Amino acid sequence: MERIEVRPAVGRYDDFYEVVGVKKPGGKGCWCMAYRDSRVAQEDRPGYMRDECATEPGPGVLVYVDDVVAGWCSIAPRSTYRRLMNSRTIPFVDEREAWSAVCFVVRAGFRKRGLMHHLLAGAVEHAREHGAEVIEGYPVDVGAERVDVISGYVGTVRMFEAAGFTRAAETGGVSGGRRRWVMRRELGQGGLPQAVGG
Repeated sequence: MERIEVRPAVGRYDDFYEVVGVKKPGGKGCWCMAYRDSRVAQEDRPGYMRDECATEPGPGVLVYVDDVVAGWCSIAPRSTYRRLMNSRTIPFVDEREAWSAVCFVVRAGFRKRGLMHHLLAGAVEHAREHGAEVIEGYPVDVGAERVDVISGYVGTVRMFEAAGFTRAAETGGVSGGRRRWVMRRELGQGGLPQAVGG
């Protein structure tokens, strides 16, 4: 039986690098900076993310299978993502400080095991532990179809719904030609679960 755990990226830069880092000398890559601040030069991105992984609350969470790092989810307050704050396609639902889960990466060899579901659940708990009242994601709506790895980095509406999120607003954004949605999960005051019903 595999042991699957989700842990914060704080103090785990080397594991973050294993999943997201660019290994090829001189190679270019996102380093999970596209939403944070794409203006940061390629050569400065490793240092930027090393600093992010060194301070609370950190830039996200990592999933481990039998203590081997297998995947990553970027989860942080929306205000820390420059691209989201200036987005013309992803609307603000209200004025509260939402936490945003914007990116999922699962390493080759660990895919098709449901690890993105574990990452999202771990991201919710991480945000809750840091006082989040509401969490957002911006996944693609593919219905019952499968999604390719490139388009699916944002997750799917179906995955977010399975984690207790609901559709809050349609976006003007697309991934792989499919519409993206603002999905929200309310945690209530101080990160506590919001009461349901009357």
